[in-house]
Amino acid sequence: MKPFEQLPFTDVPAMPRLAHPYFETEARTVPIEADQFGKVNVHVRVFGAGPPLLLLHGLMTSSYSFRNVLVPLGKHFTLHIPDLLGAGRSDKPRVRYTPDALAASVGLTMKALGIWGAPAIGNSMGGYLLMRLALREPSAMSRLVNLHSPGVPTARMHALGAAFAVVPKVRPLIGALVRRDPERWVHKNVHYFDETLKSREEHREYARALMADGGLEAFASMLGDTLDAGEMATFAAELRDLPTFPIPLRLIYARKDKMVPPIVGTRLKELLPDAELVWLDNASHFAHVDAPEAFVLAALPFLERR
Repeated sequence: MKPFEQLPFTDVPAMPRLAHPYFETEARTVPIEADQFGKVNVHVRVFGAGPPLLLLHGLMTSSYSFRNVLVPLGKHFTLHIPDLLGAGRSDKPRVRYTPDALAASVGLTMKALGIWGAPAIGNSMGGYLLMRLALREPSAMSRLVNLHSPGVPTARMHALGAAFAVVPKVRPLIGALVRRDPERWVHKNVHYFDETLKSREEHREYARALMADGGLEAFASMLGDTLDAGEMATFAAELRDLPTFPIPLRLIYARKDKMVPPIVGTRLKELLPDAELVWLDNASHFAHVDAPEAFVLAALPFLERR
């Protein structure tokens, strides 16, 4: 198959082609109390041995997205992998998911887990949230690997923001489209360099949040509020004014991506000259899924650096 060529939904196999231990990981429920979200429960998976390492997923996925790097990373670290509020098996309160509020909830989760100050990996929106957390509380993480996150507003984000602002029915419309068949929505909107890695198991895991009480509202808010282009422009301006990023930062971007344009990695590097930028070939926005060996090779030496 060609890169990013999707299988017909009905041809996706029941089980993933690559075996993984995600469902053998320890499952924890971590209560936190956040200003924006109130008293809520965060679902966390724990795996491996050694010092702690936080793994944070992005929009429309969950802790399940790290399934293919659990073994290689778990040989070096005890992995703590939460589902963001509004995603996976975590609570989904019906509030606005603003970026700083969601980032703060990640910090509260780290404190509740006793891993404040650990290194971290964030994919996509997770990387963006961890960068925002590092700006507000530099002691939260010792270092950060940001895997293909947004961070500067793109034309697509500006267009989406304008639609949300001008057309009040956009959010309900998105909800209606997703509600028709959440698993097909996941299949259509999650893109891999190697699409044969998809499975119905993955579809079910990611659709779980969309079908849960409050899940569609949370997804729409993340799309419209967490990834708001205006908030991102303010964030980029903050980065531009920094003498250096508060913690060591490695940016890992795929040269091809159907979700966040790779130019975002270049622009973040321009804003943060001290950050390290690594490019991956034959990988996607989700390199930890479709290029796990290359991703671990790019991330592990940086994470273990003292």
